[in-house]
Amino acid sequence: MKKNIWMPACLSLAMFLAACGGGEKKAEEKKAEESTAPAADNSMVQDVAGKGKELMAAQDCATCHKETEKVIGPSFKEVAAKYPATDENIATLADKIIKGGSGNWGEVPMAPHSAISQDDAKEMVKYILSVK
Repeated sequence: MKKNIWMPACLSLAMFLAACGGGEKKAEEKKAEESTAPAADNSMVQDVAGKGKELMAAQDCATCHKETEKVIGPSFKEVAAKYPATDENIATLADKIIKGGSGNWGEVPMAPHSAISQDDAKEMVKYILSVK
């Protein structure tokens, strides 16, 4: 009888651990991305970073993200390194916060946060892109 309890528990744990990884890129692909990315101009994000950080503290962001280390999702530092602080990137990432999605940072999907306004999501993104 005990064997029947442990089998689903072990299987669930294995599935959870498998979902947390597997999204790493090859070193060659990373080098190619880094060499083609334009230098980021963070002047527009520096002024509003504090507001974005406060907004994020009121949400569940810290469950999956940290400033400088990967948890379930990418660190803010990784996101800032990948996306220059352009109006287009800020709008795209704000939509990703609101609508959720997957595929850009591995297989684990980001949950949608539909209660967050577009303006608040943009402030959050500006903070994220200011993390170096």
